[in-house]
Amino acid sequence: MTTTVATTPYEGQKPGTSGLRKKVRVFAQANYAENFIQSVFDVVGPVTGKTLVIGGDGRYYNRTVIQQAIRIAAANGYSQVLVGKGGILSTPAASHVIRKYGASGGLILSASHNPGGPDEDFGIKYNIANGGPAPEGVTDAIFARTQVIDRWLTVEAPDVDLDTCGSVAVGGMTVSVIDPVADYADLMETLFDFAAIRAKVAAGFTMAFDAMHAVTGPYAVEILEKRLGFAPGTVRNGVPLEDFGGHHPDPNMVHAKALFDLMFSAAAPDFGAASDGDGDRNLIVGRGRFVTPSDSLAMLAANAHLAPGYRAGLKGIARSMPTSAAADRVAEALGVPCFETPTGWKFFGNLLDAGMATICGEESAGTGSDHVREKDGLWAVLLWLNILAVRGQSVDAIAREHWQRFGRNYYARHDYEGLPTDTANALIAELTAALPGLPGKSFGPLVVASADSFAYLDPVDGSTSANQGLRVLFEGGSRIVFRLSGTGTEGATLRVYLERYEPAEGLLDRDTPDALADLIAAAEAVAGIARHTGRTAPDVVT
Repeated sequence: MTTTVATTPYEGQKPGTSGLRKKVRVFAQANYAENFIQSVFDVVGPVTGKTLVIGGDGRYYNRTVIQQAIRIAAANGYSQVLVGKGGILSTPAASHVIRKYGASGGLILSASHNPGGPDEDFGIKYNIANGGPAPEGVTDAIFARTQVIDRWLTVEAPDVDLDTCGSVAVGGMTVSVIDPVADYADLMETLFDFAAIRAKVAAGFTMAFDAMHAVTGPYAVEILEKRLGFAPGTVRNGVPLEDFGGHHPDPNMVHAKALFDLMFSAAAPDFGAASDGDGDRNLIVGRGRFVTPSDSLAMLAANAHLAPGYRAGLKGIARSMPTSAAADRVAEALGVPCFETPTGWKFFGNLLDAGMATICGEESAGTGSDHVREKDGLWAVLLWLNILAVRGQSVDAIAREHWQRFGRNYYARHDYEGLPTDTANALIAELTAALPGLPGKSFGPLVVASADSFAYLDPVDGSTSANQGLRVLFEGGSRIVFRLSGTGTEGATLRVYLERYEPAEGLLDRDTPDALADLIAAAEAVAGIARHTGRTAPDVVT
């Protein structure tokens, strides 16, 4: 029997680029999560007779919200819910399950790379039937609904045993608890040459994978250790924990320091990799060689034809605007288009669905292809393994050959975290006003060629997304991008992206901080970061 629960709206339930993210204590308020979930169903309905996928990254509060979401789904008329065992589904695996089983959409309970625990972060994201994040039209409608919602629906039912695969009835709806790993692992076997990788492993190739006590642990154990034959223990921190072991599950040189230290030591294996909280980001580091996410996208695109799933070639490459232009040069060499989109994987969905792009990537360690509609950390790791197995070279050798052909985009991101929102907005407003006067100005040896606020015209549906970041482009191909992040839960994060292009005949083996020194100085001169924020250095450099 359906029960109607009266409620009142909460302010601020506006989904960002990756759904609604707040502190656990915010979600734990009476009716808070329920209001948002009901608003989703009200907007995407009618849902009668349809299938919904539910899963998450295993963080604290996942199980509580999953049980409530199941009851709300039953009350709204869904015929079936597919939920990962233990409440677990990596974001790319959830995308695949939505697509494979013809679900109308899915709820992904994650705050991605943000920390987890009772005092940390939680999130809910809705993905549509193509397996990708809901587009802006849908998220705007969800937000509008949250502002007027006055009731949510539920059914009386005991909690579902999430730790046992099988089907049970909740109301008139079937809840199927499924193996969260099997469908995804099977898909990977269709894309990559597992036999070639197994042979490489059997010949002594070694790796270290840091799952960061997050969702990819079970996936990595199944694929890397069981199917590909890497030694037990290759997957480190492989058990998902509600607080990620007290660590920050962001695969970068700061939060995956133990892996970085290993890969630059005498004991380094041949290959190192990591993934984040919900499994959609990746870190690639060879013995003595870190590959930036922007370079990884370009190198994967240049070598994708070595994997069975991509032997037919690429239809196009897409990158987010803050991602370096390294992939643009690969696209030009391949004779395929390269699309520059706003940050947020949902912008790639239209291109992938239209068959205009095959491989996509973001500088924030997200890379993926048309196999799902999300970025996919393990996919990137497996494509690298496929390339290494076929080429028989080290990560360092492949990187050096790539730069000798295409040139090198020295690249870094400087994050100023936890800024007062009004301070961050004032900095961006002042810089926006100054953009028209920047072309022609010199900052040290750098001369501004153009400056703008990035806007994107979607070539598929004709929609426009404005104010997506501020760009200062210099003569010779270098640039600085300023952008406020939408993935945090408190305050504002200013991201400053620094990119120096060095042509193939130039200096290709400089230390990145040295190569970017002129751009770092120019960023301060252009934006007045210290003057606005009082910060003389970024909190995180990646």
